[in-house]
Amino acid sequence: MNPQELAAKVGEHIGTSQWVEMSQERINKFADATGDHQFIHVNEELAKMTPFGGTIAHGFLTLSMIPYLAANSDMPRIDGIKMGVNYGGNKTRFIAPVRAGKRIRGHWKLLEMIEKRPGQWQQTAEITIEIEGEDKPALICEWITQYFV
Repeated sequence: MNPQELAAKVGEHIGTSQWVEMSQERINKFADATGDHQFIHVNEELAKMTPFGGTIAHGFLTLSMIPYLAANSDMPRIDGIKMGVNYGGNKTRFIAPVRAGKRIRGHWKLLEMIEKRPGQWQQTAEITIEIEGEDKPALICEWITQYFV
């Protein structure tokens, strides 16, 4: 699909990812990579005593899963893309914790697709990260990505 065809889908749901498990191993590796070893993420015994009842994924880990989820989704792919870069977010809200072992998936709604300059497109999407079996999502964000074609 070319960028103009994608732009015609503003306001529509444009994709859903596959499910992915947020394992304790993934959480521990993220803690090591970021230096955030707060007990609610890495100490299963102490985390059992919290209202969460066990360890939970870092909010930023869940947010950082967006590129992986996007790559493993049914979203339309832009023809001739040279690269895509994260540009930033307008809104991000962490709604519910992702307990270790739970599965998540992403849902994308296209809010805007504009050509900033020839060959450089900026996409704004509302992304909801669903937690399998939970009523509330893990997060909802408005994320901006730039694509170069």
